[in-house]
Amino acid sequence: MSGRTIAFPLAATPDGRTAVTTDLVETLDQLIVELLFTAPGERLNRPTFGCGVKQLVFDALTDELVVATQFQIQSQLQQWLGTLLRILSVRCETDEAEAVITVAYQPLGHDRPRVTVVRG
Repeated sequence: MSGRTIAFPLAATPDGRTAVTTDLVETLDQLIVELLFTAPGERLNRPTFGCGVKQLVFDALTDELVVATQFQIQSQLQQWLGTLLRILSVRCETDEAEAVITVAYQPLGHDRPRVTVVRG
């Protein structure tokens, strides 16, 4: 992945143009957040896209649900972003009233692993 990509969330620059990013790591972080917070079925042309982690806030995070969620997130990341990154680990936990998801990954073609922490 090279060049410019549309920034997520979608935004406008001060001169009215669509905001873009050229940083690979920033783009991957944005794609991970987008995948995590999109509910399956929310995208008309990609009904299997998304993890729907927004629902975790309303569920009691039992050990079984945590393992199932981690597996679902890892499989969705592999399916949709597997050509851009390698998943090293996925961890789900709760911090008071919010779910905390930690994704460790390595961009393909890069030596340094990255960690993205998403709270929702």
